[in-house]
Amino acid sequence: MRKIKIGVVGLGRLGKKHAENVAFRIPNAELTAVCSIKEEEVLQAKNEWGILHGYTDYYEMIQNEELDAVLIASSSGEHCRHIEAALKAGLHVFCEKPLGINLEECEAAEKAVEAYADKVFMLGFMRRYDASYHYAKKKIEEGNIGTPILVRAYGLDPENLVEGAIRFAKTSGGIFLDMAIHDIDLARWYLASNPINVYAIGGSYVHKEFEEFGDCDNACALMQFENGSMAMLYSGRTAPHGYHVETEIVGTKGTLRVSAVPQKNMVTIYDQNGAVQECVSGFLERFEQAYLNEVQEFVNCILENRKPEVTVYDGTLSTKAAYAATESFRKNQLVRI
Repeated sequence: MRKIKIGVVGLGRLGKKHAENVAFRIPNAELTAVCSIKEEEVLQAKNEWGILHGYTDYYEMIQNEELDAVLIASSSGEHCRHIEAALKAGLHVFCEKPLGINLEECEAAEKAVEAYADKVFMLGFMRRYDASYHYAKKKIEEGNIGTPILVRAYGLDPENLVEGAIRFAKTSGGIFLDMAIHDIDLARWYLASNPINVYAIGGSYVHKEFEEFGDCDNACALMQFENGSMAMLYSGRTAPHGYHVETEIVGTKGTLRVSAVPQKNMVTIYDQNGAVQECVSGFLERFEQAYLNEVQEFVNCILENRKPEVTVYDGTLSTKAAYAATESFRKNQLVRI
């Protein structure tokens, strides 16, 4: 069986999970190299996983002639440069969201992908590869709820992880690019349309530190789409109960709801607090299988010489909507996209 040899750049929480999946859970892939600006992360991966090649310089790693592909989980501001360099080096590319932190970067990534059309490029909108979200899309396509007219989405991070978000706030691009972009992508996917108007509001209700960067800890956006459909998005960083992702698709003949309760498992605890369902702790736990599925699809696309459903243009269009929401929030006015 041919194995696709992959180098992973970025060994933070998500990058490490991707690297582990490539190394141990995807049979037709091989983790050939790892890269991080933190040398201790590289050494740990090499020692614990038996990886032969380790780098602190990404541009050195992509010159490794053993590699077939790279998986980019570096900081958001590096994504587009890393994409272009890898494609130019003759490698297939999987890149985590966001595509870029401004539209100029996204357009540069588009041009690079177009220039190397023989290579597989895939963007990491992993919720499309979650079984429940994929099933909801199937139900929509089968006409079970008629014509979708509204997507309502909650994306809430737990309060106990907010310090990390504060440290990242300077370079994250803001709550809509950092968090709501997944919900924007889902809305575009389910409604089969792109947003044209957005009005966003929010505030730093608990953590004033976000204000320094024109950001906030809780925000809402109302979007109108080209086909007349709507989306209501709520993103927050202060959920006391855990990581909470919930999506509802309202159609002309019915409604679909995904993850109304972000339950950890099927166990209910009956004690002095009543009947309690524990919640998932974070995105890696909730979407563990989806992260595996999306990279498996990337590898399959390379082996089968086909292109994935999620494209570079999905990254640009979702980024454009996220930036419009950020502008609307900062100016407190409706923004036309």
